Amino acid sequence: MEIEFKLERRIGALSENPSGYTYTKYDLRTWNPNGKPGKGITLTKEELKKLHKLIGEEIRQMGGHNE
Repeated sequence: MEIEFKLERRIGALSENPSGYTYTKYDLRTWNPNGKPGKGITLTKEELKKLHKLIGEEIRQMGGHNE
């Protein structure tokens, strides 16, 4: 199965992809009722802060309105 996507707009990068391991703290993913994790992402504290900033900027550009 091929996944199709369309990039609407790039709002920012959370981090560069350094070589080697990083210690991560924040996990965003789905979980089934039995506690099995689904696909998701894991963020460092710095990446989480950057994501928060980027989301705030995106909401301000949208005029602060929820869609």
